[in-house]
Amino acid sequence: MANILNIDTSSTVCSVCVACEGEIKIGFESSIKMDHSSSLAPFVEKCMTDMRTRNEKLDAVSVSNGPGSYTGLRIGLSLAKGIAYGNDIPLITLSTLEVMAARAIFSYPDIMGDELIVPMVDARRMEVYTGVYNCRLQPVEKARAEILTPDSFSAIYGADKILFIGDGCDKFRQLYKGENAVWLGNGMSHAKYMAPLSQKYFNENKFADVAYATPFYLKDYQATQPKSRI
Repeated sequence: MANILNIDTSSTVCSVCVACEGEIKIGFESSIKMDHSSSLAPFVEKCMTDMRTRNEKLDAVSVSNGPGSYTGLRIGLSLAKGIAYGNDIPLITLSTLEVMAARAIFSYPDIMGDELIVPMVDARRMEVYTGVYNCRLQPVEKARAEILTPDSFSAIYGADKILFIGDGCDKFRQLYKGENAVWLGNGMSHAKYMAPLSQKYFNENKFADVAYATPFYLKDYQATQPKSRI
């Protein structure tokens, strides 16, 4: 019975939970923008305190590792690595897109098992971070930065159903002409949807290197020049 701390700071929501065999024991979240650095550590401490009161220990720490917010990813991974190192436990890094695909499966009540899932993380303008998964959460098309056009994802247009999820979907919805799309809204990666995946990774010993793990940005960060104040 593995107790795993799950951390997600990849989007505007900061979420943390402890799960055992995929079942959530305790969790916290904050949707206050730009507040990850303030919220994350107290949430983790509350989870750790709860475990100490039950005389239990962590077996692993899992973090949603991108793509997503540059600053958020760094904050989440830095703390996760510190916890893993300090407690001598494994570190698990999960693709944000894979977690979103898992959320799509949980969110769609009529799931049959042959649907394709397209998570989309808004990357500004008409660009998204995206990929394609099947219902076994196996990648059908690799993760990439995609500038959306009507021909985006044309290779999978013949699927019976395509589940689109994430805060980048609205930009594509106006371009997509097919009738097989299911639009699941702006559901992003979240700690509670990490729980089944992190347990699977733990069972398969799919651990990251605590010293060398880095965020999966997909694109290099590009700083913008602030406008001069008049």
